[in-house]
Amino acid sequence: MMTIHRSAGTVPGVPRRELDAVDRITGQWYAVRPDVDVSPIHVIGRVSRLSRLVDRRLSENFARYGIENWMYDVLATLRRSGEPYELTAGELVRQTMVTTGAVTNRIDRLEDRGLVERTRTRDRRKVVVRLTEQGLDLVDRVVHAHLATEREILAALSPRQQRDLAGLLRTTLLSLGDRAGDDDAQA
Repeated sequence: MMTIHRSAGTVPGVPRRELDAVDRITGQWYAVRPDVDVSPIHVIGRVSRLSRLVDRRLSENFARYGIENWMYDVLATLRRSGEPYELTAGELVRQTMVTTGAVTNRIDRLEDRGLVERTRTRDRRKVVVRLTEQGLDLVDRVVHAHLATEREILAALSPRQQRDLAGLLRTTLLSLGDRAGDDDAQA
């Protein structure tokens, strides 16, 4: 574990210009509450900040296509399902990790743009959401730029570091109960 000096945000062997905001935050905690173990912030704080920064970069990319993160999330989820690129509203809720009301709102907005269409099953109790031709075309165009953006974000890490980080994050997610089939991320 990285040792932080009690003086605000210095790390032995790390030049000050290479310190990040989490180093500053933990240094401040050490300065005012040296009795508190703030070591979890080194990971959780960085994961949290990284999430926001990644979301911002991805949003910039999606904006070039006139969509938002949540739009890509729904479109990509439908695309990954394979032909005929459809899921029930309930499946979308589980795979996108949002509430039923949020999925309904998202479907409405995507339907208004002509990217998805909604049909009812024979028993009329289930709603099926399907990519339209326009939605399929859009997600197929965006996926290449999206993955290129993700590669750019990870470019500071070697392939081995990326694999190691992915494994560590998987272990953490599994420990929190995130299992395949429970939900799917937007990738």
